Parts: sequence; C-alpha cells; structure tokens
Amino acid sequence: MSAGKSGITPKVMVVYGTRPEAIKVAPVIKALEADPNLEPIVVVTAQHREMLDQVNQVFEIEPDVDLNLMAHGQTLNSIAGSVISKIDEVLAEHEPDAVVVQGDTTTVMGAAIAAFNREIPVVHLEAGLRSGDINSPFPEEANRKIVSQIARVHLAPTMVSRSNLLADGVPEENIHVIGNTVIDALQWAVERPVEFSLPELRALESDDRRVLLVTTHRRENLGDNMVNIGKAMRHLATNYPDLLIIWPAHKNPKVRASIAPQIEDLDNVISIEPVEYGEFSHLINASDIVLTDSGGIQEEAPSLGKPVLVLRENTERPEAVDAGTVKLIGTATEKIIAEVSQLLDDSKAYRDMANAVNPYGDGHSAGRSVDVLNELLGGR
Repeated sequence: MSAGKSGITPKVMVVYGTRPEAIKVAPVIKALEADPNLEPIVVVTAQHREMLDQVNQVFEIEPDVDLNLMAHGQTLNSIAGSVISKIDEVLAEHEPDAVVVQGDTTTVMGAAIAAFNREIPVVHLEAGLRSGDINSPFPEEANRKIVSQIARVHLAPTMVSRSNLLADGVPEENIHVIGNTVIDALQWAVERPVEFSLPELRALESDDRRVLLVTTHRRENLGDNMVNIGKAMRHLATNYPDLLIIWPAHKNPKVRASIAPQIEDLDNVISIEPVEYGEFSHLINASDIVLTDSGGIQEEAPSLGKPVLVLRENTERPEAVDAGTVKLIGTATEKIIAEVSQLLDDSKAYRDMANAVNPYGDGHSAGRSVDVLNELLGGR
C-alpha cells in the first residue's frame, strides 16, 4: 500500500477504552503525532471513564472521538455490542487505513471485529500473551486469542509472545517483536517531577518504613479470594508494625467490600482512592514490594527494581517469572503471608528479585511500532 485511501497521508486509527490500554497506547499516539508520514485518529470508548481521562491528561492526549460508552451495571455483552456498533459508525465516517488496538479488553475485541468486518487491517499491540487458561484471566484470555485470529500485524512484546503466535498459526512475517510500550510510558512518567496530591503519600519522602503496595481488581479473584487477600494484609500489618501498606482501592464495590472491613482500623494501612498514572508510577518507585493481581504492574515494577508477588495461579507474562523478578503466589492467605514475610525478613531473597533483569524492553517500543505502521502503509 503506497498511500492512504485519501491518496495523501495514511490514516491510523487508535482505539482504546481502559486505563491500562491508555497507558500503553499513549507512547504510540505521541510517536504518531510526531511522524509527518502518518495521520493519527484517536478514538476512546471510555469503557473506564474517570481512570481513562486521567491517563489522557497526563500524556496530553485529546481524543478525536469520544464514544463515552460507560454505563452503570454494564455487562460484558452490552459493552461488546456497543463497541462493535459504535466503532463501525466511526470507521464508516473516517475511513482509516489501519486500526491499532492494544491488549485484551472487550474494547479491543469489539474494535478489532468491527475493523476486520470492514476489511481494514488490524494492528494488535502487545500481541501474543497467553495464560493457557481460557477462564483466567476472564475474559481477557479469550479476547486476545480472538484478536490474534483476525489481526494483520502482530506487535509482540517478547520472543515468548512471538512463539505463542507462531504456535497459533500466525505467519512469521506478520509478527514483529518490539518490546512493551509500557516501559516507554513508565520511563516518561517517572522522569517527570510529580507532587503527590494526597498528604499521606507526600509523607513517604520522610518515612523510613518499608512500603508494601497492594493492588487488587481481577474478576476471577472476587469473593473468597479477595477476602483472603484482605486477611493477609491484616496479618502482615499487625505482625510488621514497621511496615506501611498502601492500598489504592479499586472502584469496584465488590473489591472494597471484601477488603476494606479487614483493614480499616489499622494505623499502618493506608487506603486511598486510585491515583492518576503519573502519581502511581512514582508510588511504585517509592515502594519496596508490590503485591498485585494486575497485568501491567508485572511489567512496570520490575523495570524499577521492585519485587512483584502476583495474586494469581497463572500469568500471560511468564518472562518476568522466568527472570526471577516476579513470583506467582495465588490467593491463599497463608501463602501470601509467607511470601511477603520472606522478602521482608530475608535480604538475599529480596535482592535476588529486586536485581533481576526486566525482560520487557528498553523504552523505544513506540518508535518501532510506528516504523512497522509506516512499512505497512507506505508512509515512508
């Protein structure tokens, strides 16, 4: 393809809907804006409204189209249906030459299907992640496998991801290993001076206590698993009075109902509202240990030398586990207590994880993404 449908500059539509997507597409959008050979069109579904807006503000991104699809009590099927129908309208209006989606959310799956049905090339950023369990994480594992079947270009973060795609039958020439753009975003955010908005976080600069950062939100952890996590937090706070636990409480009321009652009376546990991305990057940097069921933090924290204990039985990001900077520990209360305690009590165990090499890239993944897009669309 030598030029866009307009015959002038190829148009690249970037579609995203959640905070994790926004973080990882932001460096690509900025790189597209700086490239004179491609025209970016930024579309947000707002599957997550408030948290998405925070990231856009940090990276100074103004969407061209805001579908504002978030609705109270929305189901996965209602989100998927809205994304496909609304994105189809946007595709008809703007006629992009390629559509970029990132990761594995319902927005990603719906936008990819809408583009594929219009025979528009789908470019999948962070392609090839696999946990091996269709129900964990749910529905993300299914979403990314669906997108892999219809994408024209697969931007894989690692060689492991490349191998997964080859095993799924994706042609080798359609796969490009570029690293993970989350490292581009994190380096950019950490290098920018940020003052914490909350006094509890500003006090970290003069607080000598070790910090355990806890984030929980996974759908498959709701219920008993989340209660187990809360019990472990209480035990650790009680038995390590010199430990400061910081818990940015996810907006999901089910998460809060499981954990908040168990920690609300503890002086060394700080429960806060989710902070914007720039602050959160600095919060990771100020922490000593990260306890999480998040996917992105498994990539971010290791690049800052922070050991990560993952509250899951499996992960689609095995590279950091193999490198030794991430450890899968599940959600059993006693297991969580034992693993955190080991890092607190055993300096060698801590150093071994903190000094492991991060396998996710060098901070130049966005530039490589744009090079691939130019090759696809003949931008230069």
